[in-house]
Amino acid sequence: MNVETFDSVFDALADTQAEAANMTARADLLLAIRERIKEWNLTQEDAAARLGLTRPRLNDLMRGKLDKFSLDALVNIAAAAGFRLHIELEDVKAA
Repeated sequence: MNVETFDSVFDALADTQAEAANMTARADLLLAIRERIKEWNLTQEDAAARLGLTRPRLNDLMRGKLDKFSLDALVNIAAAAGFRLHIELEDVKAA
C-alpha cells in the first residue's frame, strides 16, 4: 500500500495546486469572518444586515459551508466586517 502525505487537507482534496490555494484562501477568510461575527454578539438577523447578507447566507457562512462562497464574495464580506485585506505571497519554487 502506498501512503501519500500532503501539506494541507486542501492539497489532498484539490486536483490542482491553484485549486488548493483558492480553497486555503477562502477557508482563512471564512474563519476570520466567523470569529468577527461571534465577537459582535448580535442576532443572525442583525449580523446579516450589518454584512449586507441574507440570514440564510449568513447561516451558511457560520456553518463553514466553504463550497458556497467564492473568494471574491468572501473578500467583499470581509471588507463589510471591517477587515482590510492584505495578500502575502510565498515563493514555493519546485526543486
